[in-house]
Amino acid sequence: MIRRFVENDINDVMAIWISVNIESHSFISSDYWISKYDYVKKAIQTAEIFVSETEGKINGFVGIVDNYIAGIFVTCDSRLKGIGTELLNIAKKEREELCLKVYKNNAKAAIFYKKSGFEIVREEIDYETSEMEYIMMWHRKSTLLV
Repeated sequence: MIRRFVENDINDVMAIWISVNIESHSFISSDYWISKYDYVKKAIQTAEIFVSETEGKINGFVGIVDNYIAGIFVTCDSRLKGIGTELLNIAKKEREELCLKVYKNNAKAAIFYKKSGFEIVREEIDYETSEMEYIMMWHRKSTLLV
């Protein structure tokens, strides 16, 4: 089940955020993610968040700020079950276009977004981590009939 974030979700969402970032970005020091924890916890309160829940337990979420996907996070034991796709589809339903950044070294995520209709529009260095990242865009296709 996908639903909107409520304030009581914050601890579960942040636990997923930190664990998924550390696990998925092993090429970046875990200290970096730990140092960002308080900032992200505060920023989440102003983002549009949708959570995935199974049997009352949050197993993933997507964060959207304007047309930017700040991230899709799915717990390790809930991956490959379509949850990331469901979360992304909610974001697509809510917006006409979306953009995101994904580290080049996070190949699984880059492939996921490409398969979901995102295109790489440029590459740049994330100066905080010195890692190369892709800037990716998605646009809703026009459904106008001629």
